[in-house]
Amino acid sequence: QVQLVESGGGLVQSGGSLRLSCAASGRTFRSHVTGWFRQAPGKEREFVAATNWSGGRIYYADSVKGRFTISRDNAKNTLYLQMNNLKPEDTAVYYCAARNDYYSDYVPLEGDEYGFWGQGTQVTVSS
Repeated sequence: QVQLVESGGGLVQSGGSLRLSCAASGRTFRSHVTGWFRQAPGKEREFVAATNWSGGRIYYADSVKGRFTISRDNAKNTLYLQMNNLKPEDTAVYYCAARNDYYSDYVPLEGDEYGFWGQGTQVTVSS
């Protein structure tokens, strides 16, 4: 069982930066695939970025490629999302998610394939 707690959200102007963190409990986090998803008001949840257990296999949504960077520190049981050049359309609640695939390199991009979720952190980008 893994519990996830996001932090780092807030209000930022267009063009600004934020760094989200997702702290995980449990000693098995290092074997999990992890990802970030977001949901804007009135919209479906969408994939943002994901990485395999080692951080060596990474995927991004086209809308954030070149602006966002996902990383993880397994020694600290923490997942990060560095967000640069933020745009108003990035405004959403951001969720981290984990899937225990026991060191698999398969990285799903669909939220339904993740079994563990945080409570979310709000990111608001003003124009």
